[in-house]
Amino acid sequence: MTSSPVQTHRFDSRDPAAVQEFLSATYDPKLRIQSTDRYRLTHHRVDTGPFAIATTRQTGHLEIGTSSNLHGLVIGRTRTARVERSCVGSAHRFGPGEVFLATRPAEPCNVRWHPGEVELCVLDLSVLAQVATTAPARRPGRIQFTDLNPVSTALARQWRNTTSFVRDVVLNSSAADAQPLVIGNAARMLAAAALTVFPNTAFTEPTAADRHDATTGTLRRAIAFLEEHADRDISAADIAGAAGVSLRAVQLAFRRHLGTTPMAHLRRIRLVRAHHDLVRADPRQETVSAIASRWGFASHSRFTARYHASFGVPPRETLHT
Repeated sequence: MTSSPVQTHRFDSRDPAAVQEFLSATYDPKLRIQSTDRYRLTHHRVDTGPFAIATTRQTGHLEIGTSSNLHGLVIGRTRTARVERSCVGSAHRFGPGEVFLATRPAEPCNVRWHPGEVELCVLDLSVLAQVATTAPARRPGRIQFTDLNPVSTALARQWRNTTSFVRDVVLNSSAADAQPLVIGNAARMLAAAALTVFPNTAFTEPTAADRHDATTGTLRRAIAFLEEHADRDISAADIAGAAGVSLRAVQLAFRRHLGTTPMAHLRRIRLVRAHHDLVRADPRQETVSAIASRWGFASHSRFTARYHASFGVPPRETLHT
Protein backbone atom coordinates (compact mmCIF):
# COMPACT_ATOMS: atom_id res chain seq x y z
CA MET A 1 0.00 0.00 0.00
CA THR A 2 1.16 3.50 -0.75
CA SER A 3 1.83 6.19 1.82
CA SER A 4 -0.85 8.69 2.72
CA PRO A 5 -1.19 11.95 0.80
CA VAL A 6 -2.42 13.74 3.93
CA GLN A 7 -0.80 17.13 4.41
CA THR A 8 -1.40 19.79 7.04
CA HIS A 9 -1.06 23.49 6.19
CA ARG A 10 -1.11 26.44 8.58
CA PHE A 11 -1.29 30.12 7.68
CA ASP A 12 -1.40 33.18 9.93
CA SER A 13 -1.04 36.74 8.66
CA ARG A 14 -2.16 40.34 9.16
CA ASP A 15 -1.00 41.34 5.70
CA PRO A 16 -3.92 41.64 3.21
CA ALA A 17 -1.58 41.07 0.28
CA ALA A 18 -0.29 37.84 1.81
CA VAL A 19 -3.86 36.76 2.59
CA GLN A 20 -4.87 37.48 -1.01
CA GLU A 21 -1.98 35.40 -2.34
CA PHE A 22 -2.67 32.52 0.06
CA LEU A 23 -6.44 32.30 -0.59
CA SER A 24 -5.93 32.59 -4.35
CA ALA A 25 -3.41 29.76 -4.37
CA THR A 26 -5.55 27.58 -2.11
CA TYR A 27 -9.07 28.12 -3.44
CA ASP A 28 -9.32 30.17 -6.64
CA PRO A 29 -6.57 31.74 -8.79
CA LYS A 30 -8.87 34.67 -9.62
CA LEU A 31 -10.17 35.21 -6.08
CA ARG A 32 -10.14 38.81 -4.91
CA ILE A 33 -10.51 40.20 -1.39
CA GLN A 34 -11.17 43.46 0.38
CA SER A 35 -10.42 43.68 4.09
CA THR A 36 -10.67 46.23 6.87
CA ASP A 37 -7.91 47.61 9.06
CA ARG A 38 -6.69 45.62 12.09
CA TYR A 39 -7.22 42.46 10.08
CA ARG A 40 -5.86 38.96 10.75
CA LEU A 41 -6.49 35.59 9.11
CA THR A 42 -5.54 32.23 10.61
CA HIS A 43 -6.10 29.10 8.56
CA HIS A 44 -5.57 25.42 9.42
CA ARG A 45 -6.19 22.96 6.60
CA VAL A 46 -5.81 19.19 6.35
CA ASP A 47 -5.60 18.13 2.70
CA THR A 48 -5.98 14.49 1.71
CA GLY A 49 -6.17 14.82 -2.07
CA PRO A 50 -9.85 13.92 -2.69
CA PHE A 51 -10.98 16.30 0.04
CA ALA A 52 -9.74 18.91 2.46
CA ILE A 53 -11.16 20.28 5.70
CA ALA A 54 -10.09 23.71 6.88
CA THR A 55 -10.82 25.78 9.96
CA THR A 56 -10.28 29.47 9.34
CA ARG A 57 -10.76 32.50 11.59
CA GLN A 58 -10.52 36.19 10.86
CA THR A 59 -10.90 39.50 12.62
CA GLY A 60 -12.36 42.53 10.93
CA HIS A 61 -14.53 42.16 7.84
CA LEU A 62 -13.55 40.33 4.66
CA GLU A 63 -15.24 40.55 1.26
CA ILE A 64 -14.38 37.72 -1.11
CA GLY A 65 -15.20 37.55 -4.81
CA THR A 66 -14.72 34.22 -6.58
CA SER A 67 -14.68 33.44 -10.28
CA SER A 68 -15.66 30.11 -11.80
CA ASN A 69 -12.35 28.44 -10.91
CA LEU A 70 -12.97 27.15 -7.39
CA HIS A 71 -10.93 24.03 -6.70
CA GLY A 72 -13.83 21.62 -6.13
CA LEU A 73 -17.14 21.74 -4.31
CA VAL A 74 -16.80 24.06 -1.31
CA ILE A 75 -19.20 23.50 1.60
CA GLY A 76 -19.14 25.99 4.45
CA ARG A 77 -20.20 25.70 8.06
CA THR A 78 -20.18 28.79 10.20
CA ARG A 79 -18.96 28.26 13.73
CA THR A 80 -18.93 31.73 15.26
CA ALA A 81 -18.97 34.02 12.21
CA ARG A 82 -21.82 35.52 10.20
CA VAL A 83 -21.56 35.06 6.45
CA GLU A 84 -23.44 36.76 3.62
CA ARG A 85 -23.34 35.01 0.25
CA SER A 86 -24.52 36.48 -3.07
CA CYS A 87 -24.57 34.31 -6.19
CA VAL A 88 -26.42 34.52 -9.50
CA GLY A 89 -30.05 35.15 -8.61
CA SER A 90 -29.76 34.49 -4.87
CA ALA A 91 -28.56 36.12 -1.66
CA HIS A 92 -28.52 34.57 1.81
CA ARG A 93 -27.20 35.18 5.30
CA PHE A 94 -25.88 32.49 7.60
CA GLY A 95 -25.27 32.51 11.33
CA PRO A 96 -23.30 30.27 13.69
CA GLY A 97 -23.97 26.58 13.10
CA GLU A 98 -25.51 26.94 9.64
CA VAL A 99 -24.34 25.00 6.59
CA PHE A 100 -24.22 26.14 2.97
CA LEU A 101 -22.63 25.59 -0.42
CA ALA A 102 -20.23 28.44 -1.13
CA THR A 103 -21.32 28.38 -4.77
CA ARG A 104 -22.07 25.97 -7.57
CA PRO A 105 -19.00 24.69 -9.41
CA ALA A 106 -18.15 27.04 -12.31
CA GLU A 107 -20.43 29.78 -10.93
CA PRO A 108 -19.05 33.05 -9.49
CA CYS A 109 -20.20 34.45 -6.16
CA ASN A 110 -19.42 37.11 -3.57
CA VAL A 111 -19.09 36.46 0.15
CA ARG A 112 -18.96 38.94 3.02
CA TRP A 113 -17.40 37.31 6.04
CA HIS A 114 -17.81 38.98 9.41
CA PRO A 115 -15.41 38.36 12.33
CA GLY A 116 -15.32 34.78 13.57
CA GLU A 117 -14.61 31.20 12.56
CA VAL A 118 -15.78 29.15 9.57
CA GLU A 119 -15.16 25.52 8.65
CA LEU A 120 -14.72 24.70 4.97
CA CYS A 121 -14.85 21.30 3.30
CA VAL A 122 -13.46 21.18 -0.24
CA LEU A 123 -14.49 18.05 -2.14
CA ASP A 124 -13.05 16.96 -5.46
CA LEU A 125 -15.91 16.79 -7.97
CA SER A 126 -14.76 13.40 -9.25
CA VAL A 127 -15.69 11.82 -5.91
CA LEU A 128 -19.38 12.60 -6.50
CA ALA A 129 -19.40 10.28 -9.51
CA GLN A 130 -18.04 7.47 -7.34
CA VAL A 131 -21.22 7.35 -5.25
CA ALA A 132 -23.99 8.52 -7.61
CA THR A 133 -24.80 9.22 -11.23
CA THR A 134 -27.32 11.12 -13.30
CA ALA A 135 -30.28 9.71 -15.18
CA PRO A 136 -31.43 8.53 -17.62
CA ALA A 137 -28.05 8.29 -19.38
CA ARG A 138 -26.35 4.90 -19.10
CA ARG A 139 -23.00 6.59 -18.55
CA PRO A 140 -22.45 8.87 -15.56
CA GLY A 141 -23.15 12.52 -16.30
CA ARG A 142 -22.05 15.58 -14.41
CA ILE A 143 -24.01 16.05 -11.21
CA GLN A 144 -25.29 19.59 -10.70
CA PHE A 145 -26.55 21.22 -7.53
CA THR A 146 -29.90 22.93 -7.97
CA ASP A 147 -29.85 24.89 -4.68
CA LEU A 148 -27.05 26.19 -2.48
CA ASN A 149 -28.92 25.65 0.79
CA PRO A 150 -29.61 22.38 2.65
CA VAL A 151 -32.86 20.53 2.05
CA SER A 152 -33.69 20.79 5.77
CA THR A 153 -32.21 21.70 9.14
CA ALA A 154 -32.14 18.00 10.02
CA LEU A 155 -29.98 17.24 6.98
CA ALA A 156 -27.74 20.19 7.79
CA ARG A 157 -27.18 18.52 11.15
CA GLN A 158 -26.24 15.33 9.28
CA TRP A 159 -23.55 17.28 7.41
CA ARG A 160 -22.16 18.67 10.66
CA ASN A 161 -22.07 15.17 12.17
CA THR A 162 -20.33 13.74 9.11
CA THR A 163 -17.62 16.39 8.96
CA SER A 164 -17.10 16.12 12.73
CA PHE A 165 -16.59 12.36 12.40
CA VAL A 166 -14.15 12.77 9.52
CA ARG A 167 -12.21 15.53 11.27
CA ASP A 168 -12.10 13.98 14.74
CA VAL A 169 -11.84 10.26 13.95
CA VAL A 170 -10.24 10.07 10.51
CA LEU A 171 -7.94 13.07 10.25
CA ASN A 172 -6.85 13.10 13.90
CA SER A 173 -5.83 9.44 13.89
CA SER A 174 -2.14 8.85 13.19
CA ALA A 175 -2.90 5.26 12.18
CA ALA A 176 -5.62 6.35 9.76
CA ASP A 177 -3.41 9.04 8.24
CA ALA A 178 -1.17 6.34 6.79
CA GLN A 179 -3.94 4.38 5.10
CA PRO A 180 -5.39 5.32 1.70
CA LEU A 181 -8.43 3.06 2.22
CA VAL A 182 -9.51 5.20 5.17
CA ILE A 183 -9.09 8.42 3.20
CA GLY A 184 -11.01 7.04 0.22
CA ASN A 185 -13.87 5.87 2.44
CA ALA A 186 -14.01 9.26 4.15
CA ALA A 187 -14.11 11.09 0.81
CA ARG A 188 -17.05 9.03 -0.39
CA MET A 189 -18.79 9.48 2.96
CA LEU A 190 -18.54 13.25 2.52
CA ALA A 191 -19.71 13.02 -1.10
CA ALA A 192 -22.73 10.91 -0.17
CA ALA A 193 -23.59 13.35 2.61
CA ALA A 194 -23.29 16.35 0.26
CA LEU A 195 -25.62 14.68 -2.25
CA THR A 196 -28.12 13.96 0.53
CA VAL A 197 -27.98 17.39 2.17
CA PHE A 198 -28.07 19.67 -0.89
CA PRO A 199 -30.60 19.41 -3.78
CA ASN A 200 -28.99 18.02 -6.94
CA THR A 201 -29.56 16.12 -10.16
CA ALA A 202 -28.22 12.75 -8.97
CA PHE A 203 -30.62 9.86 -9.46
CA THR A 204 -30.53 6.67 -7.43
CA GLU A 205 -33.58 4.81 -8.77
CA PRO A 206 -32.76 2.09 -11.34
CA THR A 207 -34.05 2.29 -14.90
CA ALA A 208 -35.59 -0.62 -16.82
CA ALA A 209 -32.16 -1.33 -18.31
CA ASP A 210 -30.60 -1.31 -14.85
CA ARG A 211 -33.17 -3.82 -13.59
CA HIS A 212 -32.46 -6.03 -16.60
CA ASP A 213 -28.72 -5.95 -15.85
CA ALA A 214 -29.06 -6.73 -12.12
CA THR A 215 -28.45 -10.44 -12.67
CA THR A 216 -26.57 -13.12 -10.77
CA GLY A 217 -23.90 -12.87 -13.46
CA THR A 218 -23.41 -9.21 -12.65
CA LEU A 219 -23.22 -10.12 -8.98
CA ARG A 220 -20.58 -12.80 -9.59
CA ARG A 221 -18.40 -10.46 -11.62
CA ALA A 222 -18.70 -7.75 -8.99
CA ILE A 223 -17.85 -10.09 -6.10
CA ALA A 224 -14.85 -11.50 -7.98
CA PHE A 225 -13.58 -7.93 -8.44
CA LEU A 226 -14.10 -7.18 -4.74
CA GLU A 227 -12.26 -10.31 -3.64
CA GLU A 228 -9.30 -9.51 -5.88
CA HIS A 229 -9.05 -5.80 -5.09
CA ALA A 230 -10.22 -5.53 -1.47
CA ASP A 231 -6.86 -4.06 -0.45
CA ARG A 232 -7.26 -1.15 -2.89
CA ASP A 233 -9.21 2.08 -2.62
CA ILE A 234 -12.21 1.20 -4.80
CA SER A 235 -15.64 2.77 -5.10
CA ALA A 236 -19.08 1.56 -6.13
CA ALA A 237 -18.42 3.09 -9.55
CA ASP A 238 -15.26 0.98 -9.89
CA ILE A 239 -17.26 -2.13 -9.00
CA ALA A 240 -19.89 -1.30 -11.61
CA GLY A 241 -17.22 -0.74 -14.24
CA ALA A 242 -15.62 -4.10 -13.49
CA ALA A 243 -19.02 -5.79 -13.74
CA GLY A 244 -19.74 -4.02 -17.04
CA VAL A 245 -23.00 -2.41 -15.90
CA SER A 246 -24.21 0.91 -14.58
CA LEU A 247 -23.78 2.05 -10.99
CA ARG A 248 -27.47 1.62 -10.25
CA ALA A 249 -27.54 -1.85 -11.83
CA VAL A 250 -24.75 -3.19 -9.62
CA GLN A 251 -26.37 -1.65 -6.55
CA LEU A 252 -29.67 -3.29 -7.46
CA ALA A 253 -27.97 -6.65 -8.07
CA PHE A 254 -26.54 -6.69 -4.54
CA ARG A 255 -29.82 -5.55 -3.02
CA ARG A 256 -31.89 -8.05 -5.04
CA HIS A 257 -29.73 -11.14 -4.52
CA LEU A 258 -27.89 -10.52 -1.23
CA GLY A 259 -29.96 -7.88 0.55
CA THR A 260 -26.95 -5.60 0.93
CA THR A 261 -24.91 -2.99 -0.97
CA PRO A 262 -21.65 -3.35 -2.88
CA MET A 263 -19.75 -1.25 -0.33
CA ALA A 264 -21.24 -3.12 2.63
CA HIS A 265 -20.16 -6.40 1.03
CA LEU A 266 -16.69 -4.93 0.55
CA ARG A 267 -16.56 -3.99 4.23
CA ARG A 268 -17.44 -7.58 5.10
CA ILE A 269 -14.59 -8.90 2.95
CA ARG A 270 -12.19 -6.43 4.56
CA LEU A 271 -13.38 -7.42 8.03
CA VAL A 272 -12.52 -11.05 7.25
CA ARG A 273 -9.11 -9.98 5.92
CA ALA A 274 -8.52 -7.98 9.11
CA HIS A 275 -9.45 -11.08 11.12
CA HIS A 276 -6.87 -13.12 9.21
CA ASP A 277 -4.22 -10.47 9.88
CA LEU A 278 -5.08 -10.44 13.60
CA VAL A 279 -4.74 -14.22 13.78
CA ARG A 280 -1.29 -14.14 12.17
CA ALA A 281 0.03 -10.92 13.76
CA ASP A 282 2.69 -10.63 16.44
CA PRO A 283 1.11 -8.53 19.25
CA ARG A 284 4.56 -7.13 20.07
CA GLN A 285 4.74 -5.52 16.63
CA GLU A 286 1.11 -4.95 15.57
CA THR A 287 -1.93 -3.27 17.12
CA VAL A 288 -5.64 -3.69 16.54
CA SER A 289 -5.95 -0.06 15.44
CA ALA A 290 -3.17 -0.40 12.86
CA ILE A 291 -4.68 -3.55 11.35
CA ALA A 292 -8.19 -2.06 11.34
CA SER A 293 -6.95 1.11 9.66
CA ARG A 294 -5.04 -0.94 7.08
CA TRP A 295 -8.37 -2.39 5.98
CA GLY A 296 -10.23 0.92 5.91
CA PHE A 297 -11.80 1.03 9.39
CA ALA A 298 -11.14 4.48 10.84
CA SER A 299 -13.08 4.19 14.10
CA HIS A 300 -11.55 1.77 16.60
CA SER A 301 -14.81 1.48 18.58
CA ARG A 302 -16.92 0.77 15.49
CA PHE A 303 -14.43 -1.81 14.25
CA THR A 304 -14.38 -3.52 17.65
CA ALA A 305 -18.18 -3.68 17.79
CA ARG A 306 -18.47 -5.02 14.24
CA TYR A 307 -15.68 -7.54 14.78
CA HIS A 308 -17.18 -8.81 18.05
CA ALA A 309 -20.59 -9.20 16.39
CA SER A 310 -19.06 -11.24 13.56
CA PHE A 311 -16.48 -13.38 15.39
CA GLY A 312 -17.81 -13.54 18.94
CA VAL A 313 -14.71 -12.09 20.61
CA PRO A 314 -13.12 -8.62 20.68
CA PRO A 315 -10.26 -8.16 18.18
CA ARG A 316 -7.74 -7.62 20.98
CA GLU A 317 -8.41 -11.16 22.19
CA THR A 318 -7.74 -12.56 18.72
CA LEU A 319 -4.50 -10.60 18.47
CA HIS A 320 -3.22 -11.87 21.83
CA THR A 321 -4.32 -15.50 21.45
